Amino acid sequence: MPYPYNIENINKRANADPIGFATECEAIFNRKVAEVAADIIERTESTGSRVVLLAGPSGSGKTTTAKKICDALMWRGIKAHSIALDKYYLPTDVENAPRTPDGEYDRESPLCLDLKLINEHFTRLDKGKEVIIPHFSFRNQQRDPTRAMPLKLGNDELVVFEGIHALNDLLADKHPDAYKLYISARSDIIHNDGEMCFKRTWARLLRRVVRDDLFRAMGAVTTLEMWGNVREGEKKYISPFKFKADLLFDSSMEYEVSVLKPFALKAFSNVPDDCKRKEELEELRPALMQFEEIDTSCVLHNSIIREFIGGGTYTYD
Repeated sequence: MPYPYNIENINKRANADPIGFATECEAIFNRKVAEVAADIIERTESTGSRVVLLAGPSGSGKTTTAKKICDALMWRGIKAHSIALDKYYLPTDVENAPRTPDGEYDRESPLCLDLKLINEHFTRLDKGKEVIIPHFSFRNQQRDPTRAMPLKLGNDELVVFEGIHALNDLLADKHPDAYKLYISARSDIIHNDGEMCFKRTWARLLRRVVRDDLFRAMGAVTTLEMWGNVREGEKKYISPFKFKADLLFDSSMEYEVSVLKPFALKAFSNVPDDCKRKEELEELRPALMQFEEIDTSCVLHNSIIREFIGGGTYTYD
Protein backbone atom coordinates (compact mmCIF):
# COMPACT_ATOMS: atom_id res chain seq x y z
CA MET A 1 0.00 0.00 0.00
CA PRO A 2 1.40 3.46 -0.88
CA TYR A 3 2.42 5.79 1.92
CA PRO A 4 -0.31 8.26 2.94
CA TYR A 5 -0.02 11.97 2.22
CA ASN A 6 0.10 14.53 5.02
CA ILE A 7 -2.48 17.36 5.15
CA GLU A 8 -0.19 19.73 7.02
CA ASN A 9 2.51 19.32 4.38
CA ILE A 10 -0.02 19.74 1.57
CA ASN A 11 -1.30 23.02 3.00
CA LYS A 12 2.21 24.31 3.71
CA ARG A 13 3.28 23.72 0.13
CA ALA A 14 -0.01 24.96 -1.34
CA ASN A 15 0.55 28.30 0.39
CA ALA A 16 4.30 28.62 -0.12
CA ASP A 17 4.77 27.50 -3.74
CA PRO A 18 1.68 26.02 -5.43
CA ILE A 19 3.26 25.96 -8.90
CA GLY A 20 6.37 24.19 -7.65
CA PHE A 21 4.26 21.76 -5.62
CA ALA A 22 2.06 20.91 -8.61
CA THR A 23 5.06 20.53 -10.91
CA GLU A 24 6.76 18.14 -8.50
CA CYS A 25 3.62 16.02 -8.14
CA GLU A 26 3.24 15.80 -11.92
CA ALA A 27 6.90 14.81 -12.30
CA ILE A 28 6.41 11.95 -9.82
CA PHE A 29 3.36 10.76 -11.75
CA ASN A 30 5.19 10.95 -15.08
CA ARG A 31 8.13 8.98 -13.71
CA LYS A 32 5.73 6.21 -12.72
CA VAL A 33 4.23 6.26 -16.21
CA ALA A 34 7.71 6.02 -17.73
CA GLU A 35 8.47 2.99 -15.54
CA VAL A 36 5.26 1.32 -16.70
CA ALA A 37 6.14 1.96 -20.34
CA ALA A 38 9.59 0.43 -19.87
CA ASP A 39 8.03 -2.58 -18.13
CA ILE A 40 5.54 -3.05 -20.96
CA ILE A 41 8.31 -3.02 -23.57
CA GLU A 42 10.31 -5.58 -21.61
CA ARG A 43 7.26 -7.84 -21.29
CA THR A 44 6.39 -7.47 -24.97
CA GLU A 45 9.90 -8.47 -26.00
CA SER A 46 9.56 -11.54 -23.79
CA THR A 47 6.05 -12.74 -24.67
CA GLY A 48 5.36 -11.18 -28.07
CA SER A 49 1.93 -10.01 -26.92
CA ARG A 50 1.03 -6.54 -28.12
CA VAL A 51 -2.07 -6.12 -25.94
CA VAL A 52 -2.03 -4.17 -22.67
CA LEU A 53 -4.98 -4.46 -20.26
CA LEU A 54 -5.51 -1.52 -17.91
CA ALA A 55 -8.24 -1.76 -15.26
CA GLY A 56 -9.32 0.33 -12.32
CA PRO A 57 -12.43 1.55 -10.51
CA SER A 58 -14.49 4.61 -11.38
CA GLY A 59 -12.61 7.87 -10.97
CA SER A 60 -9.18 6.26 -11.08
CA GLY A 61 -8.09 8.18 -14.18
CA LYS A 62 -7.84 5.16 -16.48
CA THR A 63 -8.36 7.08 -19.70
CA THR A 64 -5.71 9.74 -19.13
CA THR A 65 -3.23 7.25 -17.70
CA ALA A 66 -3.68 5.02 -20.75
CA LYS A 67 -3.04 8.00 -23.04
CA LYS A 68 0.03 9.03 -21.05
CA ILE A 69 1.38 5.48 -21.24
CA CYS A 70 0.88 5.58 -25.01
CA ASP A 71 2.83 8.86 -25.16
CA ALA A 72 5.65 7.33 -23.11
CA LEU A 73 5.74 4.29 -25.39
CA MET A 74 5.82 6.46 -28.50
CA TRP A 75 8.73 8.42 -27.00
CA ARG A 76 10.54 5.05 -26.91
CA GLY A 77 9.76 4.33 -30.56
CA ILE A 78 6.66 2.18 -30.01
CA LYS A 79 3.47 3.39 -31.67
CA ALA A 80 0.62 2.83 -29.21
CA HIS A 81 -3.15 3.09 -29.37
CA SER A 82 -5.53 3.64 -26.46
CA ILE A 83 -8.97 2.01 -26.71
CA ALA A 84 -11.75 2.26 -24.14
CA LEU A 85 -13.61 -0.99 -23.46
CA ASP A 86 -16.71 1.22 -23.10
CA LYS A 87 -16.84 1.13 -26.90
CA TYR A 88 -17.84 -2.53 -26.61
CA TYR A 89 -20.98 -2.03 -24.51
CA LEU A 90 -24.02 -3.96 -25.67
CA PRO A 91 -27.40 -2.32 -26.30
CA THR A 92 -29.64 -2.87 -23.29
CA ASP A 93 -31.58 -6.11 -23.63
CA VAL A 94 -34.52 -5.87 -21.21
CA GLU A 95 -35.06 -9.62 -21.07
CA ASN A 96 -31.45 -10.78 -20.83
CA ALA A 97 -29.72 -7.83 -19.14
CA PRO A 98 -27.70 -8.63 -16.00
CA ARG A 99 -29.61 -7.81 -12.82
CA THR A 100 -28.76 -6.84 -9.26
CA PRO A 101 -30.26 -8.92 -6.39
CA ASP A 102 -33.14 -6.42 -6.19
CA GLY A 103 -33.95 -6.84 -9.88
CA GLU A 104 -32.45 -3.58 -11.16
CA TYR A 105 -30.36 -3.43 -14.35
CA ASP A 106 -26.78 -4.09 -13.20
CA ARG A 107 -24.82 -1.46 -15.10
CA GLU A 108 -21.61 -2.48 -13.31
CA SER A 109 -21.62 -6.07 -14.57
CA PRO A 110 -19.02 -7.22 -17.14
CA LEU A 111 -21.89 -8.94 -18.95
CA CYS A 112 -22.90 -5.50 -20.22
CA LEU A 113 -19.90 -5.76 -22.54
CA ASP A 114 -19.61 -7.75 -25.77
CA LEU A 115 -17.08 -10.13 -24.21
CA LYS A 116 -16.99 -12.47 -27.18
CA LEU A 117 -16.07 -9.65 -29.57
CA ILE A 118 -13.48 -8.21 -27.16
CA ASN A 119 -11.71 -11.56 -26.78
CA GLU A 120 -11.80 -12.07 -30.53
CA HIS A 121 -10.25 -8.64 -31.09
CA PHE A 122 -7.50 -9.23 -28.52
CA THR A 123 -6.53 -12.45 -30.29
CA ARG A 124 -6.67 -10.99 -33.80
CA LEU A 125 -4.66 -7.91 -32.86
CA ASP A 126 -1.97 -10.06 -31.26
CA LYS A 127 -1.70 -11.94 -34.56
CA GLY A 128 -1.37 -8.73 -36.57
CA LYS A 129 -4.83 -8.99 -38.08
CA GLU A 130 -7.23 -6.12 -38.62
CA VAL A 131 -10.30 -5.55 -36.45
CA ILE A 132 -13.10 -2.99 -36.52
CA ILE A 133 -13.36 -1.24 -33.18
CA PRO A 134 -17.05 -0.46 -32.49
CA HIS A 135 -18.36 2.75 -30.98
CA PHE A 136 -21.16 2.71 -28.43
CA SER A 137 -23.33 5.79 -28.07
CA PHE A 138 -24.44 6.09 -24.45
CA ARG A 139 -26.89 8.80 -25.43
CA ASN A 140 -28.70 6.48 -27.84
CA GLN A 141 -27.78 3.26 -26.01
CA GLN A 142 -26.67 1.58 -29.23
CA ARG A 143 -23.66 1.22 -31.48
CA ASP A 144 -22.90 3.95 -33.98
CA PRO A 145 -21.43 2.28 -37.09
CA THR A 146 -20.40 5.65 -38.53
CA ARG A 147 -17.83 6.00 -35.73
CA ALA A 148 -16.40 2.47 -35.85
CA MET A 149 -12.73 2.39 -36.80
CA PRO A 150 -10.30 -0.17 -38.23
CA LEU A 151 -7.16 -1.11 -36.29
CA LYS A 152 -4.25 -3.29 -37.30
CA LEU A 153 -0.99 -3.41 -35.37
CA GLY A 154 2.34 -3.19 -37.13
CA ASN A 155 5.58 -4.74 -35.89
CA ASP A 156 6.36 -1.88 -33.48
CA GLU A 157 2.83 -1.17 -32.33
CA LEU A 158 0.87 -1.87 -29.14
CA VAL A 159 -2.70 -1.29 -28.00
CA VAL A 160 -3.80 -0.35 -24.49
CA PHE A 161 -7.35 -1.41 -23.68
CA GLU A 162 -8.67 0.43 -20.63
CA GLY A 163 -11.85 -0.23 -18.71
CA ILE A 164 -13.19 -1.25 -15.33
CA HIS A 165 -13.40 -4.92 -16.38
CA ALA A 166 -10.10 -5.27 -18.23
CA LEU A 167 -8.69 -7.69 -15.61
CA ASN A 168 -11.86 -9.72 -15.14
CA ASP A 169 -11.34 -13.48 -15.53
CA LEU A 170 -13.69 -13.45 -18.51
CA LEU A 171 -11.08 -11.41 -20.39
CA ALA A 172 -7.67 -11.55 -18.71
CA ASP A 173 -7.56 -15.31 -18.22
CA LYS A 174 -7.98 -15.86 -21.94
CA HIS A 175 -4.94 -13.69 -22.70
CA PRO A 176 -2.26 -14.64 -20.17
CA ASP A 177 0.59 -12.97 -22.10
CA ALA A 178 -1.06 -9.53 -22.15
CA TYR A 179 0.55 -6.97 -19.84
CA LYS A 180 -1.88 -6.21 -17.02
CA LEU A 181 -2.07 -2.98 -15.04
CA TYR A 182 -4.42 -1.96 -12.22
CA ILE A 183 -4.72 1.68 -11.29
CA SER A 184 -6.58 3.53 -8.56
CA ALA A 185 -6.17 6.53 -6.27
CA ARG A 186 -4.62 4.47 -3.49
CA SER A 187 -3.24 7.01 -0.97
CA ASP A 188 -5.11 8.28 2.08
CA ILE A 189 -4.39 11.73 3.53
CA ILE A 190 -3.63 11.89 7.26
CA HIS A 191 -2.76 14.44 9.95
CA ASN A 192 0.63 14.68 11.67
CA ASP A 193 -0.70 12.54 14.51
CA GLY A 194 -1.75 9.78 12.11
CA GLU A 195 -5.46 10.55 12.29
CA MET A 196 -7.36 10.08 9.05
CA CYS A 197 -8.12 13.30 7.22
CA PHE A 198 -9.29 12.26 3.74
CA LYS A 199 -10.00 8.70 2.58
CA ARG A 200 -8.68 7.49 -0.77
CA THR A 201 -12.20 6.53 -1.92
CA TRP A 202 -13.25 10.16 -1.34
CA ALA A 203 -10.61 11.29 -3.82
CA ARG A 204 -12.24 9.17 -6.52
CA LEU A 205 -15.70 10.33 -5.51
CA LEU A 206 -14.53 13.93 -5.71
CA ARG A 207 -13.19 13.36 -9.21
CA ARG A 208 -16.51 11.82 -10.29
CA VAL A 209 -18.62 14.58 -8.72
CA VAL A 210 -16.59 17.33 -10.37
CA ARG A 211 -16.50 15.69 -13.81
CA ASP A 212 -20.20 14.77 -13.77
CA ASP A 213 -21.16 18.28 -12.67
CA LEU A 214 -18.97 20.04 -15.25
CA PHE A 215 -19.32 17.82 -18.31
CA ARG A 216 -22.11 15.26 -17.96
CA ALA A 217 -25.05 17.42 -16.92
CA MET A 218 -25.28 15.28 -13.82
CA GLY A 219 -25.54 17.06 -10.48
CA ALA A 220 -23.81 15.93 -7.31
CA VAL A 221 -27.08 14.44 -6.03
CA THR A 222 -27.21 11.92 -8.88
CA THR A 223 -23.53 11.05 -8.58
CA LEU A 224 -23.77 10.59 -4.82
CA GLU A 225 -26.86 8.42 -5.10
CA MET A 226 -25.18 6.25 -7.76
CA TRP A 227 -22.01 5.94 -5.73
CA GLY A 228 -23.33 3.14 -3.51
CA ASN A 229 -24.05 0.93 -6.53
CA VAL A 230 -20.71 1.88 -8.08
CA ARG A 231 -18.86 0.85 -4.92
CA GLU A 232 -20.78 -2.43 -4.69
CA GLY A 233 -19.88 -3.12 -8.31
CA GLU A 234 -16.22 -2.42 -7.56
CA LYS A 235 -16.19 -4.88 -4.68
CA LYS A 236 -17.88 -7.53 -6.78
CA TYR A 237 -16.41 -7.06 -10.25
CA ILE A 238 -13.19 -5.02 -10.06
CA SER A 239 -11.22 -5.25 -6.79
CA PRO A 240 -11.15 -9.09 -6.67
CA PHE A 241 -9.07 -9.12 -9.87
CA LYS A 242 -6.53 -6.41 -9.08
CA PHE A 243 -3.85 -8.83 -7.91
CA LYS A 244 -3.82 -10.41 -11.36
CA ALA A 245 -2.04 -7.24 -12.46
CA ASP A 246 1.66 -7.15 -13.22
CA LEU A 247 1.72 -3.76 -11.50
CA LEU A 248 -0.51 -1.80 -9.12
CA PHE A 249 -0.38 1.89 -9.99
CA ASP A 250 -1.32 4.68 -7.58
CA SER A 251 -3.03 7.41 -9.64
CA SER A 252 -3.53 9.81 -6.72
CA MET A 253 -1.90 13.23 -6.85
CA GLU A 254 -0.76 14.80 -3.59
CA TYR A 255 -2.05 18.25 -4.56
CA GLU A 256 -5.27 17.27 -6.33
CA VAL A 257 -7.79 17.71 -3.49
CA SER A 258 -6.64 21.32 -3.19
CA VAL A 259 -7.45 21.81 -6.89
CA LEU A 260 -10.76 19.95 -6.83
CA LYS A 261 -12.01 21.62 -3.63
CA PRO A 262 -13.77 24.71 -5.10
CA PHE A 263 -15.39 22.68 -7.90
CA ALA A 264 -16.65 20.08 -5.44
CA LEU A 265 -17.99 22.62 -2.95
CA LYS A 266 -19.93 24.31 -5.74
CA ALA A 267 -21.42 20.97 -6.80
CA PHE A 268 -22.24 20.02 -3.19
CA SER A 269 -24.00 23.34 -2.56
CA ASN A 270 -27.00 22.08 -4.52
CA VAL A 271 -27.40 18.82 -2.58
CA PRO A 272 -30.67 18.80 -0.58
CA ASP A 273 -30.93 17.59 3.00
CA ASP A 274 -32.82 14.44 1.98
CA CYS A 275 -29.97 13.09 -0.19
CA LYS A 276 -29.59 9.33 0.33
CA ARG A 277 -25.87 9.68 1.08
CA LYS A 278 -26.23 12.69 3.37
CA GLU A 279 -24.18 11.04 6.14
CA GLU A 280 -21.14 10.54 3.92
CA LEU A 281 -21.45 14.08 2.60
CA GLU A 282 -21.55 15.41 6.16
CA GLU A 283 -18.19 13.67 6.72
CA LEU A 284 -16.67 14.58 3.39
CA ARG A 285 -17.49 18.30 3.27
CA PRO A 286 -15.79 19.34 6.57
CA ALA A 287 -12.79 17.17 5.66
CA LEU A 288 -12.57 19.01 2.36
CA MET A 289 -12.65 22.36 4.11
CA GLN A 290 -9.29 21.58 5.75
CA PHE A 291 -7.45 21.94 2.43
CA GLU A 292 -5.91 25.16 1.13
CA GLU A 293 -6.97 25.77 -2.47
CA ILE A 294 -4.65 25.62 -5.48
CA ASP A 295 -5.67 27.43 -8.66
CA THR A 296 -6.21 25.41 -11.83
CA SER A 297 -3.58 27.51 -13.61
CA CYS A 298 -1.00 25.42 -11.72
CA VAL A 299 -2.26 22.18 -13.31
CA LEU A 300 -0.36 20.96 -16.38
CA HIS A 301 -2.48 20.50 -19.49
CA ASN A 302 -1.61 16.80 -19.77
CA SER A 303 -2.32 16.12 -16.09
CA ILE A 304 -4.65 13.35 -14.99
CA ILE A 305 -6.55 16.05 -13.08
CA ARG A 306 -7.57 17.61 -16.42
CA GLU A 307 -9.69 14.50 -17.10
CA PHE A 308 -12.00 15.79 -14.37
CA ILE A 309 -11.75 19.60 -14.56
CA GLY A 310 -11.21 20.04 -18.30
CA GLY A 311 -8.81 22.27 -20.21
CA GLY A 312 -6.41 19.47 -21.05
CA THR A 313 -4.56 18.40 -24.17
CA TYR A 314 -6.26 15.02 -24.41
CA THR A 315 -9.69 14.40 -25.91
CA TYR A 316 -12.23 12.02 -24.42
CA ASP A 317 -14.98 10.22 -26.37
